[in-house]
Amino acid sequence: MERILLGHGSGGKLMHQLIRDYFAAEFHLGELGDAAVVEFHGCGQKFAFTTDSYVVSPLFFPGGNIGELAVNGTVNDLSMVGSKPVYITAGFIIEEGFAVDDLKRIVVSMADAAQKAGVHIVAGDTKVVDKGKGDGLFINTSGIGVVPEGRELGPRKIMVGDKVIISGLIGSHGVAVMAQRNGLEFDPPVISDTAALNGLVEAMFSVSDSLRMMRDPTRGGVATTLKEIALESGRCVTINEQSLPVPEGVRGACELLGLDPLYVANEGVLIAIAPPDQAGQLIAKMKEHPLGAQAAVIGEISGEKRDSGMVLLKTPIGGTRIVDMLAGEQLPRIC
Repeated sequence: MERILLGHGSGGKLMHQLIRDYFAAEFHLGELGDAAVVEFHGCGQKFAFTTDSYVVSPLFFPGGNIGELAVNGTVNDLSMVGSKPVYITAGFIIEEGFAVDDLKRIVVSMADAAQKAGVHIVAGDTKVVDKGKGDGLFINTSGIGVVPEGRELGPRKIMVGDKVIISGLIGSHGVAVMAQRNGLEFDPPVISDTAALNGLVEAMFSVSDSLRMMRDPTRGGVATTLKEIALESGRCVTINEQSLPVPEGVRGACELLGLDPLYVANEGVLIAIAPPDQAGQLIAKMKEHPLGAQAAVIGEISGEKRDSGMVLLKTPIGGTRIVDMLAGEQLPRIC
């Protein structure tokens, strides 16, 4: 009998297969983005709606904890479809014996993160399970955002020649959590990049109303997210390895542990597809924002039909290799 594996939650091939074959099929889901964009009948206003669950281990890691991660992650999912996040709910599944002081720290960090992002936590739920049944604490969130008139993003809007933009350094969250989990120290130290991206997104929209698509490369990293974009758009994504902004601490940790930074999780980075004539202006605006200081063009959408749905990586020595989704469970329980 087939069983669920940790890899089914990694963000890679197994998870996509599980979602496609079971959830999407039974729930009649169409486009599977970071959030669903819906319009209430007779209202004329579009809203974004998302839900997520956070099971990161350990609960506290360099640069953050499960609470602010939950708020920031929900805000980011809403932002990736062009909405302005407004309201969040939070559900807590707490294991018997969990330290009240730790819960207090997490709840305070959630309140601070919500205030910084300009959203309101308006409802929630609390359940307590038997000792040994909950691994400390799990958090589930839902979020609602308002989509301004005229904003519409999606893979179908991507065109040949569009530029692939990344907002910042990659791999920091995954390495920070892994290091804390395994008692490792790196020099320089690696700190999680968890942050709410809605301010950066609004700055981007202030100079461009033609953004094609956005995604935040969390589980499965940049490689898996780019593969999703290629498959959903039916285009080929070509990226330059030398353009990828990998911090030294992450690069060193990945070399030591045999990991590829392209597959390591991020929690404060976005990928945007933009028209080529707007890429320069977008990058300049992003660099004015603290979360976009390292923004860069890392590739483009190419037009070879035989390569549709593929991600190609150009190496520094002039070669090209195919980049696929994460296979297996490189870093489970990362968010």
